[in-house]
Amino acid sequence: QVQLVESGGGLVQAGGSLRLSCAASGRTVSSNNMAWFRQTPGKERESVAVITWSAQTAYADSVKGRFIISRDNAQNTVYLQMNSLKSEDTAVYYCATGGWGTGESNYHYWGQGTQVTVSS
Repeated sequence: QVQLVESGGGLVQAGGSLRLSCAASGRTVSSNNMAWFRQTPGKERESVAVITWSAQTAYADSVKGRFIISRDNAQNTVYLQMNSLKSEDTAVYYCATGGWGTGESNYHYWGQGTQVTVSS
């Protein structure tokens, strides 16, 4: 059974930083594509960052240069380091696997989400 558990969300001031974690079980992060998505009320879930099984990374234009996706194979955990946060980064952030690319429908397994709120 695949389980993804996100943590690290919270309230931060604009310009600050947060690091989200996604602890995986039932899947090995080093052998699977892992992705971070985010969603705000009334909007579709959007891709934020992806790290492939071969450690290639890709980012949404809106976060490029500010966010970094990485993984710790020993901990079987994926991280999203978020720097220079803006109010528009406020969203529920989800970890996903069992898929590819940046489309929400491409992924089969999802975490429960963690709220990130950036105050201006």
